Amino acid sequence: MIRTVVRGIGKALPRNKVTNADLEKIVETSDEWIVQRTGIKQRYIAEADETTASLGEAAARAALDNAGLTSADIDLIILATSTPNNTFPATAVEIQQRLGMTHGFAFDLQAVCSGFVYAINTADLYIRGGQAKRVLLIGAETFSRIIDWEDRTTCVLFGDGAGALVLEAQEGEGTIADRGIIAASLRSDGSHKEKLYVDGGPSSTQTVGKLRMEGREVFKHAVGMITDVVENAFAQAGVTGDDLDWFVPHQANRRIIDASAKKMEIAPEKVVITVDQHGNTSAASVPLALSVAVEDGRIKPGDLVMLEAMGGGFTWGAVLLRW
Repeated sequence: MIRTVVRGIGKALPRNKVTNADLEKIVETSDEWIVQRTGIKQRYIAEADETTASLGEAAARAALDNAGLTSADIDLIILATSTPNNTFPATAVEIQQRLGMTHGFAFDLQAVCSGFVYAINTADLYIRGGQAKRVLLIGAETFSRIIDWEDRTTCVLFGDGAGALVLEAQEGEGTIADRGIIAASLRSDGSHKEKLYVDGGPSSTQTVGKLRMEGREVFKHAVGMITDVVENAFAQAGVTGDDLDWFVPHQANRRIIDASAKKMEIAPEKVVITVDQHGNTSAASVPLALSVAVEDGRIKPGDLVMLEAMGGGFTWGAVLLRW
Protein backbone atom coordinates (compact mmCIF):
# COMPACT_ATOMS: atom_id res chain seq x y z
CA MET A 1 0.00 0.00 0.00
CA ILE A 2 0.99 3.64 -0.37
CA ARG A 3 2.31 5.33 2.78
CA THR A 4 2.94 9.05 3.25
CA VAL A 5 6.54 9.28 4.49
CA VAL A 6 8.49 12.27 5.82
CA ARG A 7 11.37 12.99 3.44
CA GLY A 8 12.60 16.29 4.92
CA ILE A 9 12.01 18.77 7.74
CA GLY A 10 12.89 22.41 8.44
CA LYS A 11 12.03 25.40 10.60
CA ALA A 12 12.34 29.18 10.70
CA LEU A 13 12.09 31.69 13.54
CA PRO A 14 11.99 35.51 13.55
CA ARG A 15 15.15 37.39 14.47
CA ASN A 16 13.64 39.02 17.56
CA LYS A 17 13.73 36.89 20.72
CA VAL A 18 11.46 38.24 23.47
CA THR A 19 11.98 36.98 27.02
CA ASN A 20 9.57 37.18 29.91
CA ALA A 21 11.75 39.94 31.35
CA ASP A 22 11.19 41.91 28.14
CA LEU A 23 7.42 41.55 28.55
CA GLU A 24 7.63 42.82 32.14
CA LYS A 25 8.56 46.20 30.63
CA ILE A 26 5.39 46.52 28.53
CA VAL A 27 2.65 44.76 30.50
CA GLU A 28 1.90 44.01 34.15
CA THR A 29 3.32 40.52 34.50
CA SER A 30 6.35 38.65 35.81
CA ASP A 31 8.64 35.87 34.71
CA GLU A 32 7.56 33.82 37.74
CA TRP A 33 3.84 34.22 36.90
CA ILE A 34 4.32 33.24 33.23
CA VAL A 35 6.58 30.25 33.91
CA GLN A 36 4.41 28.90 36.73
CA ARG A 37 1.18 29.01 34.69
CA THR A 38 2.46 28.20 31.20
CA GLY A 39 6.08 26.99 31.23
CA ILE A 40 6.98 29.70 28.69
CA LYS A 41 10.32 31.48 29.14
CA GLN A 42 10.69 33.20 25.78
CA ARG A 43 9.15 33.50 22.31
CA TYR A 44 10.09 35.00 18.94
CA ILE A 45 8.20 38.00 17.56
CA ALA A 46 8.26 38.92 13.87
CA GLU A 47 9.69 42.29 12.89
CA ALA A 48 8.07 44.52 10.25
CA ASP A 49 9.80 42.82 7.31
CA GLU A 50 8.98 39.30 8.53
CA THR A 51 5.63 37.82 7.55
CA THR A 52 3.85 34.48 7.52
CA ALA A 53 4.92 34.12 3.88
CA SER A 54 8.60 34.92 4.50
CA LEU A 55 8.82 32.61 7.53
CA GLY A 56 6.94 29.88 5.65
CA GLU A 57 9.29 30.24 2.70
CA ALA A 58 12.37 29.96 4.93
CA ALA A 59 11.03 26.82 6.65
CA ALA A 60 10.07 25.35 3.27
CA ARG A 61 13.55 25.92 1.84
CA ALA A 62 15.11 24.30 4.91
CA ALA A 63 12.84 21.25 4.53
CA LEU A 64 13.59 20.96 0.81
CA ASP A 65 17.34 21.17 1.52
CA ASN A 66 17.00 18.51 4.20
CA ALA A 67 15.14 16.28 1.73
CA GLY A 68 17.70 16.86 -1.03
CA LEU A 69 14.95 18.17 -3.29
CA THR A 70 13.87 21.42 -4.98
CA SER A 71 10.48 23.01 -5.58
CA ALA A 72 10.51 21.33 -9.00
CA ASP A 73 9.99 18.01 -7.19
CA ILE A 74 6.85 19.21 -5.35
CA ASP A 75 3.27 18.66 -6.61
CA LEU A 76 1.32 20.41 -3.86
CA ILE A 77 1.89 23.02 -1.15
CA ILE A 78 -0.42 23.11 1.88
CA LEU A 79 0.04 25.97 4.33
CA ALA A 80 -1.61 25.71 7.73
CA THR A 81 -2.10 29.22 9.11
CA SER A 82 -4.57 31.53 10.83
CA THR A 83 -2.50 34.63 10.05
CA PRO A 84 -2.24 34.82 6.24
CA ASN A 85 -0.50 37.69 4.51
CA ASN A 86 -3.74 38.63 2.75
CA THR A 87 -7.40 37.73 3.06
CA PHE A 88 -6.80 36.34 -0.43
CA PRO A 89 -5.06 34.92 -2.35
CA ALA A 90 -3.88 32.05 -0.20
CA THR A 91 -0.47 32.67 1.33
CA ALA A 92 0.50 29.19 0.07
CA VAL A 93 0.33 30.61 -3.45
CA GLU A 94 2.68 33.44 -2.44
CA ILE A 95 5.11 30.90 -1.01
CA GLN A 96 4.77 28.91 -4.25
CA GLN A 97 5.80 32.04 -6.16
CA ARG A 98 8.68 32.78 -3.76
CA LEU A 99 10.01 29.26 -4.39
CA GLY A 100 9.87 29.81 -8.15
CA MET A 101 7.28 27.07 -8.58
CA THR A 102 4.75 27.54 -11.41
CA HIS A 103 3.41 23.98 -11.64
CA GLY A 104 1.20 22.01 -9.27
CA PHE A 105 -1.23 23.63 -6.84
CA ALA A 106 -1.25 25.31 -3.44
CA PHE A 107 -3.79 26.29 -0.81
CA ASP A 108 -4.14 27.42 2.81
CA LEU A 109 -5.82 25.35 5.52
CA GLN A 110 -7.30 27.03 8.58
CA ALA A 111 -7.91 25.08 11.78
CA VAL A 112 -6.04 27.42 14.15
CA CYS A 113 -3.63 25.54 16.43
CA SER A 114 -4.79 22.19 15.02
CA GLY A 115 -3.99 23.38 11.50
CA PHE A 116 -0.80 21.39 10.99
CA VAL A 117 -2.37 18.16 12.25
CA TYR A 118 -5.37 18.70 9.96
CA ALA A 119 -3.00 19.54 7.10
CA ILE A 120 -0.79 16.46 7.45
CA ASN A 121 -3.91 14.29 7.36
CA THR A 122 -5.10 16.20 4.26
CA ALA A 123 -1.72 15.72 2.57
CA ASP A 124 -1.88 12.00 3.36
CA LEU A 125 -5.25 11.74 1.61
CA TYR A 126 -3.95 13.55 -1.50
CA ILE A 127 -0.92 11.26 -1.64
CA ARG A 128 -2.80 8.01 -1.04
CA GLY A 129 -5.46 9.16 -3.52
CA GLY A 130 -2.80 9.52 -6.20
CA GLN A 131 -3.25 13.27 -6.74
CA ALA A 132 0.22 14.18 -5.48
CA LYS A 133 3.49 12.29 -5.14
CA ARG A 134 5.24 14.89 -3.03
CA VAL A 135 3.70 17.53 -0.75
CA LEU A 136 5.38 20.52 0.87
CA LEU A 137 3.53 20.93 4.15
CA ILE A 138 4.05 24.17 6.10
CA GLY A 139 2.77 25.54 9.39
CA ALA A 140 3.52 29.28 9.65
CA GLU A 141 2.14 32.02 11.89
CA THR A 142 2.60 35.63 12.92
CA PHE A 143 0.20 35.54 15.85
CA SER A 144 1.84 38.65 17.29
CA ARG A 145 -0.16 40.61 14.69
CA ILE A 146 -3.52 39.57 16.19
CA ILE A 147 -2.59 39.79 19.88
CA ASP A 148 -3.99 42.46 22.18
CA TRP A 149 -0.75 43.64 23.75
CA GLU A 150 -2.68 45.22 26.62
CA ASP A 151 -4.22 41.88 27.64
CA ARG A 152 -1.66 40.39 30.00
CA THR A 153 -3.45 37.02 30.10
CA THR A 154 -2.97 36.33 26.37
CA CYS A 155 -0.08 38.44 25.08
CA VAL A 156 2.46 36.40 27.08
CA LEU A 157 1.36 33.12 25.51
CA PHE A 158 1.99 33.44 21.80
CA GLY A 159 4.94 33.66 19.43
CA ASP A 160 5.72 33.58 15.71
CA GLY A 161 7.50 30.99 13.59
CA ALA A 162 7.24 28.32 10.92
CA GLY A 163 7.97 24.65 10.41
CA ALA A 164 7.75 22.49 7.30
CA LEU A 165 7.82 18.88 6.13
CA VAL A 166 8.37 17.34 2.73
CA LEU A 167 6.08 14.32 2.43
CA GLU A 168 6.28 11.72 -0.32
CA ALA A 169 4.56 8.53 -1.44
CA GLN A 170 6.42 5.31 -0.66
CA GLU A 171 5.39 1.67 -0.82
CA GLY A 172 4.55 0.05 2.49
CA GLU A 173 3.54 -3.41 3.64
CA GLY A 174 0.39 -2.18 5.38
CA THR A 175 1.69 -2.98 8.87
CA ILE A 176 2.52 -0.94 11.95
CA ALA A 177 6.20 -1.36 11.02
CA ASP A 178 5.78 0.78 7.88
CA ARG A 179 7.39 4.21 7.75
CA GLY A 180 4.92 7.06 7.28
CA ILE A 181 1.46 8.02 8.48
CA ILE A 182 -0.31 5.11 10.14
CA ALA A 183 -3.45 6.55 11.75
CA ALA A 184 -5.26 9.85 12.26
CA SER A 185 -8.20 11.19 14.24
CA LEU A 186 -9.72 14.67 13.74
CA ARG A 187 -12.56 16.40 15.57
CA SER A 188 -14.24 19.79 15.93
CA ASP A 189 -17.11 21.29 17.91
CA GLY A 190 -18.27 24.81 17.03
CA SER A 191 -20.28 25.17 20.22
CA HIS A 192 -17.02 26.21 21.92
CA LYS A 193 -16.30 29.11 19.55
CA GLU A 194 -16.61 31.86 22.16
CA LYS A 195 -13.93 30.30 24.37
CA LEU A 196 -11.11 31.02 21.89
CA TYR A 197 -11.58 33.25 18.86
CA VAL A 198 -10.56 36.46 17.08
CA ASP A 199 -13.13 39.26 17.35
CA GLY A 200 -12.88 40.37 13.72
CA GLY A 201 -13.07 39.28 10.12
CA PRO A 202 -13.89 40.50 6.58
CA SER A 203 -17.55 39.45 6.66
CA SER A 204 -18.35 40.50 10.22
CA THR A 205 -16.40 43.57 11.31
CA GLN A 206 -14.29 44.30 8.23
CA THR A 207 -11.26 44.33 10.54
CA VAL A 208 -8.54 41.85 11.39
CA GLY A 209 -9.57 41.72 15.06
CA LYS A 210 -7.73 40.55 18.17
CA LEU A 211 -7.46 37.20 19.89
CA ARG A 212 -9.84 36.58 22.81
CA MET A 213 -9.60 33.59 25.11
CA GLU A 214 -11.27 32.17 28.19
CA GLY A 215 -8.16 30.44 29.48
CA ARG A 216 -9.76 28.40 32.25
CA GLU A 217 -12.44 27.09 29.90
CA VAL A 218 -9.87 26.07 27.31
CA PHE A 219 -7.81 24.27 29.96
CA LYS A 220 -10.92 22.52 31.31
CA HIS A 221 -11.70 20.93 27.93
CA ALA A 222 -8.19 20.44 26.57
CA VAL A 223 -6.99 17.31 28.38
CA GLY A 224 -10.14 15.29 27.70
CA MET A 225 -10.29 16.27 24.04
CA ILE A 226 -6.61 15.56 23.46
CA THR A 227 -6.91 12.17 25.13
CA ASP A 228 -9.94 11.31 22.98
CA VAL A 229 -8.20 11.68 19.61
CA VAL A 230 -4.86 10.23 20.70
CA GLU A 231 -6.50 7.09 22.09
CA ASN A 232 -8.60 6.81 18.91
CA ALA A 233 -5.41 6.86 16.80
CA PHE A 234 -3.82 4.29 19.12
CA ALA A 235 -6.87 2.03 18.71
CA GLN A 236 -6.76 2.30 14.92
CA ALA A 237 -3.12 1.20 14.92
CA GLY A 238 -3.48 -1.41 17.66
CA VAL A 239 -0.83 0.19 19.88
CA THR A 240 -0.64 1.93 23.26
CA GLY A 241 1.40 4.67 24.88
CA ASP A 242 3.98 2.03 25.84
CA ASP A 243 4.71 1.40 22.14
CA LEU A 244 5.27 5.10 21.47
CA ASP A 245 8.80 6.46 21.13
CA TRP A 246 7.84 10.17 21.10
CA PHE A 247 4.79 12.29 21.87
CA VAL A 248 4.92 15.66 20.09
CA PRO A 249 1.99 17.74 21.36
CA HIS A 250 0.87 21.23 20.44
CA GLN A 251 3.02 23.58 22.51
CA ALA A 252 0.40 25.79 24.17
CA ASN A 253 0.82 25.27 27.89
CA ARG A 254 3.20 23.06 29.86
CA ARG A 255 0.51 22.15 32.37
CA ILE A 256 -1.85 20.91 29.62
CA ILE A 257 0.96 18.88 28.05
CA ASP A 258 1.96 17.28 31.37
CA ALA A 259 -1.63 16.50 32.38
CA SER A 260 -2.43 14.97 28.98
CA ALA A 261 0.66 12.75 28.95
CA LYS A 262 -0.05 11.62 32.52
CA LYS A 263 -3.66 10.74 31.73
CA MET A 264 -2.59 8.65 28.72
CA GLU A 265 0.25 7.04 30.70
CA ILE A 266 2.90 8.36 28.31
CA ALA A 267 6.24 8.55 30.13
CA PRO A 268 7.51 12.14 30.64
CA GLU A 269 10.81 11.30 28.97
CA LYS A 270 8.92 10.54 25.73
CA VAL A 271 7.33 14.01 25.56
CA VAL A 272 8.91 16.69 23.36
CA ILE A 273 8.70 20.12 25.02
CA THR A 274 9.56 23.38 23.24
CA VAL A 275 6.88 25.68 24.66
CA ASP A 276 9.51 27.17 26.98
CA GLN A 277 11.51 28.39 23.96
CA HIS A 278 8.82 29.28 21.40
CA GLY A 279 5.58 29.92 23.28
CA ASN A 280 2.38 29.00 21.45
CA THR A 281 3.01 29.37 17.71
CA SER A 282 -0.38 27.93 16.71
CA ALA A 283 -0.13 25.94 13.45
CA ALA A 284 3.68 26.24 13.52
CA SER A 285 3.89 24.66 16.96
CA VAL A 286 3.97 20.95 16.07
CA PRO A 287 6.42 21.17 13.14
CA LEU A 288 8.72 23.45 15.16
CA ALA A 289 8.78 20.93 18.02
CA LEU A 290 9.31 18.07 15.57
CA SER A 291 12.18 19.91 13.90
CA VAL A 292 13.93 20.58 17.20
CA ALA A 293 13.66 16.93 18.26
CA VAL A 294 14.95 15.68 14.90
CA GLU A 295 17.84 18.16 14.84
CA ASP A 296 19.02 17.26 18.33
CA GLY A 297 18.90 13.54 17.54
CA ARG A 298 16.01 12.50 19.76
CA ILE A 299 13.67 11.45 16.95
CA LYS A 300 15.39 8.84 14.77
CA PRO A 301 14.33 6.86 11.68
CA GLY A 302 11.97 4.08 12.70
CA ASP A 303 10.63 5.85 15.81
CA LEU A 304 6.87 5.78 16.42
CA VAL A 305 5.68 9.36 16.90
CA MET A 306 2.31 10.79 17.95
CA LEU A 307 1.44 14.35 16.91
CA GLU A 308 -1.44 16.14 18.65
CA ALA A 309 -3.02 19.58 18.71
CA MET A 310 -6.08 21.49 19.87
CA GLY A 311 -7.17 24.94 18.74
CA GLY A 312 -9.96 27.49 18.55
CA GLY A 313 -13.28 26.30 17.25
CA PHE A 314 -12.69 23.98 19.05
CA THR A 315 -10.69 21.82 16.66
CA TRP A 316 -8.50 18.95 17.78
CA GLY A 317 -6.70 16.01 16.25
CA ALA A 318 -3.90 13.46 16.38
CA VAL A 319 -1.69 11.75 13.80
CA LEU A 320 0.41 8.63 14.42
CA LEU A 321 3.42 8.11 12.17
CA ARG A 322 6.65 6.17 11.97
CA TRP A 323 9.61 8.43 11.30
